[in-house]
Amino acid sequence: MAHVTSTASEIERIDPPLAADEVATLVGYLDYHRQTLRLKTDGLSSEGLNAVHPPSTMTLGGMLKHLALVEDYWFSVIFLGNDDAEPWKSVDWDADRDWEWHTAVDDSPEHLRELFDRFVAASDRIVAGVSLDQLSVKPSRRTNEKFSLRWIIVHMIEEYARHNGHADLIRESIDGATGE
Repeated sequence: MAHVTSTASEIERIDPPLAADEVATLVGYLDYHRQTLRLKTDGLSSEGLNAVHPPSTMTLGGMLKHLALVEDYWFSVIFLGNDDAEPWKSVDWDADRDWEWHTAVDDSPEHLRELFDRFVAASDRIVAGVSLDQLSVKPSRRTNEKFSLRWIIVHMIEEYARHNGHADLIRESIDGATGE
């Protein structure tokens, strides 16, 4: 198949713990969903990562880039108060609100995976050893309240769960691969 570059996955997905403290449970679910996305995009060539499942224009490559952005936005920008990192900092968001989705077609599979992995690793470093009760530096634009780290992690789990549902459908339309 032209869309697939390899079929044997080396990605290990570990189920979230069944009986653990709150931090281990939340981080376990977040990691589980991150690994699910990696599995859904594993082995795909540029052609596969850029395939769409009409009528949607969403792609798996765009999803990798979008979730890299979301990782950086919530953990680094909102929680720590940092400026946007590159490549996001140079983007004219007013010209294209969905820039990350639209430009992924220009990126290699290796670059998209590296970008995703880099921002996930940065998020993991931010979360390590921080209390779930710690509040973000930046507040909500709607309520001006600050976010707890707990809220951010739960929101990220929701973001991944929603997009992993999309990824299931897109991947199945590419090569018939199904699964959790």
